[in-house]
Amino acid sequence: MGGSVGHMYYAYVTNPDTAPDIKNPPTFDPMVGFPNGRKERTVNTTREELDRARIPLKRRDYCVDYFMELMRCRDEHFPMVRKYCSHHIHAWEHCQEKDKIMRVKEYERERRLKERAKRIAARNEAEAMVE
Repeated sequence: MGGSVGHMYYAYVTNPDTAPDIKNPPTFDPMVGFPNGRKERTVNTTREELDRARIPLKRRDYCVDYFMELMRCRDEHFPMVRKYCSHHIHAWEHCQEKDKIMRVKEYERERRLKERAKRIAARNEAEAMVE
């Protein structure tokens, strides 16, 4: 999926104008290119439940429901966590991997839409110069 050095070279050296800013939300409408719409990603757990369970902030992502199930199983079967909770561990890790893939796809989508907008602007500018 690429390393951070490749992203840094692309974002700061070769294409700083089309590289997505990973710290800000997307600049394009999320429904562009999806005629039937997109499924919204949600979390079933409320903020109060997360606070009560003392889930750390770095674990509060779209996979927090799986993480909470894993923590419950760990609390119930402490010394034998790998034996009794392996399916919870697998489900949480699988969700983490799917989330990572989704973030990479969103980054690529944003990058391609920015490059497309740049090409369209250059074409319109060239047509305006011809006239």
